[in-house]
Amino acid sequence: MGLNQSKNIKPKMLEELLQITGFSAQEIFEWYQDFHKEYPQNHLTVREFKKLYANFFPSGDSNRFAEHVFRTFDLNNDGTIDFREFMCAISVTSSGRMEQKLRMAFNIYDVDGDGYITRQEMLEIFNAMYKMLGNSIRLDDDVSTPEKRTEKVFRQMDRNMDGKLTLDEFIDGVKQDPSILRLLNVF
Repeated sequence: MGLNQSKNIKPKMLEELLQITGFSAQEIFEWYQDFHKEYPQNHLTVREFKKLYANFFPSGDSNRFAEHVFRTFDLNNDGTIDFREFMCAISVTSSGRMEQKLRMAFNIYDVDGDGYITRQEMLEIFNAMYKMLGNSIRLDDDVSTPEKRTEKVFRQMDRNMDGKLTLDEFIDGVKQDPSILRLLNVF
């Protein structure tokens, strides 16, 4: 890739990102310049992503949680986050509709990607989250451990009590009781 090509976003990608993200051309161009400057290879590796998360959560161990978020952002499952994937993630997390954010959160919790969140998957994410946060926050007794938090979420969301959450149960649960969002607290 020539130097000029690597510093300028391709018109086709720009057009696609304008439609997908809702950002202006100027905003996308600025994001692209910063992304390219920080990651000249035009993608973000899981190692780099973990470093990013470690900067945001210096008092805990964010490695495992960062892996789960990385997996969710890596839309084509190639082991990297390219600029397009990065912008889609930024768009949803910063200005996406509630349902988009909930779909993304669901995908983080659905570790194996089978369309359901099991107790074990949710517990895995909460364990990773608690390690990441370390002792930086004080928690109510009913959610003081990953196990307690998992049980509380399932009690409130698993309407048919089958031990797994569908996307619909997940979204409906949050819509019916917005306090659940605090229990899930992903972003």
